[in-house]
Amino acid sequence: MSLTGIAADAAMSPEVNALYQQACSAEYQNNLPDAIEKLKKAITLAGNDSMLYTKLAGIYSDLGEYDLALQAYSKVLELKPDDAFVYISVGSIYETQGKYNEALAAYNKSLQLFPEYKYNYLNIANVQYKMQDYKTAVQSYARFLEIYPQHKEARENLASAYLVLDMPEKAVKEYTTLYNKNSSTFKDYANYGVALVKTGNYSKGSEILEKAVELDPENTSCHISLALAYQELDNNDLALEQYDIVFKQLPNLHSIRLDYANLLADMKKNAEAIEQYKIYAQNYPTDARVYKNMAIVYKRINDLDSAIDNFEKTLAIKSDDIDVKKDLAECYHAKKDYISALKYYDEVLKVKPDDLEAKTNKAFALHALDQYDEAIALYEQVLSVKSNPTVDSNLTKAITAQGFVSLNAKNYSKASEYFQKAVSRNSADDYAYYGLAKAYRGLNSNDKAAEMYEKAIALNPEKSLYSTEYGEFISALYSQQPAAGTAGDAELSEISLSPDGNIQQKPVDMTKNKDLIALGDENYRKKDFDLAIQNYQEALTINPGDEVTLLKIGNIYGLKNDNKTAAEFYKRAIVVKPEYADGWFNLGLAYANEKNYSEAKKSFSKVVEIKPDYAYAYYALAIAYETEANKPEALKYYKLFLQYNKDAENVAQVQDKIRSLEK
Repeated sequence: MSLTGIAADAAMSPEVNALYQQACSAEYQNNLPDAIEKLKKAITLAGNDSMLYTKLAGIYSDLGEYDLALQAYSKVLELKPDDAFVYISVGSIYETQGKYNEALAAYNKSLQLFPEYKYNYLNIANVQYKMQDYKTAVQSYARFLEIYPQHKEARENLASAYLVLDMPEKAVKEYTTLYNKNSSTFKDYANYGVALVKTGNYSKGSEILEKAVELDPENTSCHISLALAYQELDNNDLALEQYDIVFKQLPNLHSIRLDYANLLADMKKNAEAIEQYKIYAQNYPTDARVYKNMAIVYKRINDLDSAIDNFEKTLAIKSDDIDVKKDLAECYHAKKDYISALKYYDEVLKVKPDDLEAKTNKAFALHALDQYDEAIALYEQVLSVKSNPTVDSNLTKAITAQGFVSLNAKNYSKASEYFQKAVSRNSADDYAYYGLAKAYRGLNSNDKAAEMYEKAIALNPEKSLYSTEYGEFISALYSQQPAAGTAGDAELSEISLSPDGNIQQKPVDMTKNKDLIALGDENYRKKDFDLAIQNYQEALTINPGDEVTLLKIGNIYGLKNDNKTAAEFYKRAIVVKPEYADGWFNLGLAYANEKNYSEAKKSFSKVVEIKPDYAYAYYALAIAYETEANKPEALKYYKLFLQYNKDAENVAQVQDKIRSLEK
């Protein structure tokens, strides 16, 4: 029906008016052909009456005879060019015909003629929406809703336009208003759910989308959005079900395979994920994300070559991805291709100079390439920002390793600086003490060299390299011969480090060692002490960590009344084995023979600390205290001797001592 009125013009002649009324009656009775006939007769009598043409146009429009209706409205506008409502009727016909430009022009003309008619904004907005001019449609809907805020259709279209314009927050606001107003009549669950998912409200979004797919199980878009919502909520099994539905409905829908592959990757379904990534890459070969995500999966399953290949493809498309460069560096690092790793670590640090992880890993790579000084500098930078036990340990190792580099270059002074720095950082670093011993030998500081060898052996008695070299060193010192590997020899032997930074060593010939000790024992029994010492010292060159052999040499020097030299060997025996009770006891005897009762008592006390039932240590302590005229302590230790003594021959003598002291 036309929006114009149906009352007859008062100026009509009686005959024309009669025909007009007959036409209205026929229209009311739905006899539209008769109504048209009556109006045409009336027009032949009154051809300039706009009302007749308006009524005729309205009936043609009701019959779907839009071209005839437009002809009639055209005649009306000739007679009444300022009739805004005729333009609205014309616009409605054009809109129905899909002629949106003409419709919009008609509605805008109406708005120009009658701006007070605000309802016209809805007509304009609807045409703009159909023309996909969503941005302008939004403005028109907003103007309309300022006056008619309860209009449901306008608000639905406004929400839909916001969603198309990728303004999901505003879409959600409009849909929420509609939903809260009357949830029982709300129908647009699909778009509402999609908008919620786009805003990150996955919980509410999944709730709405569940209703949407219940109402329309064939709505693939809803299944896709529901899958994404479940995925974000870590409801991976439910997400997988939705993807299965989607691919059953649309097997060739490849645009979502990246998200699907990501889900499979999150579920640790690595092979399936890679398969989906490959399908996606075939269809979208310029999307860097697929190669990056596929590379991450390959890296996780330690297929480093495939990971590197895909990370490189990512950079070919997106050359500024720092995370990819970091991953590439780590992959090359894991393959021990440290040069390639360093290339990418440098690129990362150029953009992110404070990236502590990249800086740390670069230091590790430099260390592995024996570039110790550069590694040391980076380790120190890292530790200045954050403590890290691994970095701290590696820093000490790098300093020690650089010390060996200087040592092999015969720069003994510089080597000693590195080793001293290493032991100052870690007093339990046996490698550093060993290196320091060699550096001191190179500097002809034999006493310091001996001290460092002893510390290295004490920290790691199982390291036969230390003992072997130390034995050679002390044997040469006491035989007044140049020790192999000292500065007096042609050269200090070069140190070889294993790939993990450990010092490599030669195997020990223990059979020869035992044979030399047996020969020394035989010469000892023959009282050929000098030859016995020579045999024992040769044995020590094979296994200098043998505390018993060191004790035997000390005992021979004791028999020769050379208590000072005897003490030195006893000291080396307890350096090798700090809990060696016999070594401490004999050291105490050597001190006592030199009348150094203070040190003697310390040694004997250490014996009973190690071995509380060592009876003769109590006896020696008692004698030392008696010599110092300290009767109470002498009595105490004589009595302890009797408590632990198992030699009956000495009991009477000690009892006499006790009675004498108690007088």
